[in-house]
Amino acid sequence: MTTSHPAHLEIGAPDDARARTFFADLFGWTFTPMENGGWFDSGAIKTGLHGGDDRPAIVVYFDVPDIEAAVARVRDLGGTADDPTPEEPGFGRFSTCLDPQGVRFGLRQG
Repeated sequence: MTTSHPAHLEIGAPDDARARTFFADLFGWTFTPMENGGWFDSGAIKTGLHGGDDRPAIVVYFDVPDIEAAVARVRDLGGTADDPTPEEPGFGRFSTCLDPQGVRFGLRQG
């Protein structure tokens, strides 16, 4: 696989409204609502936000040129990976993964 870089952050919080207020006030970010959460204009990288997450965290998504191949590689290396999402206009396709020790990260094909 080629070298990848962080391409997207996703904030998962139990209460997205509280998280939206906190991060907007803390960093001065502008929020764009969507059907299931939304995203912050946080500068060089989009930062998504969704609520209802029972494992609150900020997850880093790494850009990959071929998400299907990257998901297969994660699985071959002993990790787990969700099947890639359908294309989200303006965002790409995503897969949330765990390494063999349970570290959560994601893959994104723009």
